[in-house]
Formats: sequence, C-alpha cells, structure tokens
Amino acid sequence: GDGAANQGQLFEALNMAALWKLPLVYVCENNQYGMGTSKKRGSANDDYYTRGHYVPGIKVDGMNVLSVREAVKFVRKYVVENGPMMMEMDTYRYHGHSMSDPGVTYRNRDEVAGVRATRDPVERIKRYALETELVSAAEIKEIDAAVKAEVNAAVEAAKTAPLPVDDEMWTDIYTDQSKDFFMRGCDMTVSKGVYGTTK
Repeated sequence: GDGAANQGQLFEALNMAALWKLPLVYVCENNQYGMGTSKKRGSANDDYYTRGHYVPGIKVDGMNVLSVREAVKFVRKYVVENGPMMMEMDTYRYHGHSMSDPGVTYRNRDEVAGVRATRDPVERIKRYALETELVSAAEIKEIDAAVKAEVNAAVEAAKTAPLPVDDEMWTDIYTDQSKDFFMRGCDMTVSKGVYGTTK
C-alpha cells in the first residue's frame, strides 16, 4: 500500500528485479492513507508509480474495473517481454484501517461520502452496464441477489467447517515440495520437515 511503499525493502526488491529483468508486477494499492496518515504527510513523492526509478510505472484508476482489466492486460504482456513494472492502483478505503480505527479522526464523513458517491467501483460498473444496455435493471437485481446468496453460503460454510489440521499450514507452499522439505516456523519447535532438506 501507499504507507508501506516508503519501506526500504521495496527499493532493494525493485533493484534486484531490474538487474535480473524479472517478469514481476509491483502493485501499490494507494488508498490515500497509510493507516491514519495522509499520503501527502507521509511521502515526499506520492506518485508511487514513478518511484521505481529504473523500473517503469503506470497509474491506474483502481476504482474502475474496466481500467484495471485493461491495465493488467498491458502490464502482463510488458513484464513477460521486458522485465518488472510498477502499478499504482489509485483507490480509496471507506473504513478505518483496522477495528481499532474508526477512520474519522483523520478525515471527515463528507470526504468518504463524496468518494463513495462519485467513484464507487460497483456503482460505476452498474451505471456503465445500464447506460450501454449490457444489462437491464432487473438483471442487476438478479445478479445482486445471487451474489449475496453465494457470499452468505460461503460464510456459513466457513463458520461450520472444521478447523484444518496443523499440517495444512505447511502444504503447497512451494511447487513439487517433498514431504521432508524443511520450513522453519516461528521457532524450531513448530518447524516442519527434515532440517537441511531443500527439495
């Protein structure tokens, strides 16, 4: 995100990716606030897509699903042929950063309501689909009802499902990993595999 974009390890990773011309896409979700700090107060340069220096970048309206789709198509093709690229997704966080953050001490309700009224991605795509007659209002209601039912069913399934066994935490981390592949936990007592096994 925009807050974490100021950390040094990002620049180290960008440097290595550029040196090796790795086909990587670095995505910065710029939701305008790093926790409770405005991007203007926390970043000397808040054009995050330009901060790769030797890695090209592109800024995308992250609140427009069609813009995101087209930009991702372009960037995917670019990185496969040329190496890494930085994408800044210009978006907005409606709620606080966490449960302890009401999200109203560093911005006001009018700001949030204004973004929701003009840039909300779901409402934008609905308007576009209606204006271009891709769907009818009745079809949108059907889609909304179907999606809500699907989400509610998934939530209920997750609530009633048994907890996974502890070993699941270690499976499918790497492709083709053997059952003895060593992965260190937070301390050696919760590690998995045979120490020294790297395949």
